[in-house]
Amino acid sequence: MTGRLEGRVAFITGAARGQGRAHAVRMAGEGADIIAVDIAGPLPQCVPYDPATPENLTETVELVEKTGRRIVASVVDTRDSEALNAAVEQGVAELGRLDVIVANAGVSAPQAWDDIRPEDFRDVMDINVTGTWNTVMAGAHKIIEGGRGGSIILISSAAGIKLQPFMIHYTASKHAVTGMARAFAAELGRHSIRVNSVHPGPVMTDMGTGEMGTALSKAMETNPQLSHMMTPFLPTWAVEPEDVADTVSWLACDDSKYITASAISIDQGSTHY
Repeated sequence: MTGRLEGRVAFITGAARGQGRAHAVRMAGEGADIIAVDIAGPLPQCVPYDPATPENLTETVELVEKTGRRIVASVVDTRDSEALNAAVEQGVAELGRLDVIVANAGVSAPQAWDDIRPEDFRDVMDINVTGTWNTVMAGAHKIIEGGRGGSIILISSAAGIKLQPFMIHYTASKHAVTGMARAFAAELGRHSIRVNSVHPGPVMTDMGTGEMGTALSKAMETNPQLSHMMTPFLPTWAVEPEDVADTVSWLACDDSKYITASAISIDQGSTHY
């Protein structure tokens, strides 16, 4: 590791496992202390994979501490703005500052268009869009108060550039995150805060557990010709969370100091297919 984030503090949502954990461990390895939150509990009915647990979040804490960095972790639903604000307040009180926000928490739900219920659409939008907005709002003022500038990274998806078949609510939410990043970049730029979105394609995480495969197959059966829309150009179909963390860590550090309002794809070319 290069120590590119030495002395800084990063606030990361969805940190119990998967991409969120990878971001936390990678940034800690680069010298950052971490404020970590995760719902670590039940997810909406439309989400077919196994949820994260408090034990998963504890493991993230242990992995960060093994790097020699500090971490303040709490169980928080990003839809709860008051709890999210309290988590950031506690983290900044203990760690002294805030420099980076990674709005990573989100859900995915494969459903054919006419299987999506109003409550399913609302739940996905609330978590992926409102939760992301809550995350930025909970931390942006802390970065501004520090007077040093900073970096905010919103985790969107390849679906936020192209689309993800059989996930209208997910696709809509991730396009919203893409636009949100650009809009925040415009207004926070005067504080030397950069805001970018990151757009992974398939990633090897626990989103593939539980009934996810069954739900996706069921949806694909309704329109098989759409099943190859996310075909990559490179031989690798799915990347590891650490591959995404490489890019997120780079966006967090000064190596990317003039990059803002950008949508960075990590999709092996699939959004150009």
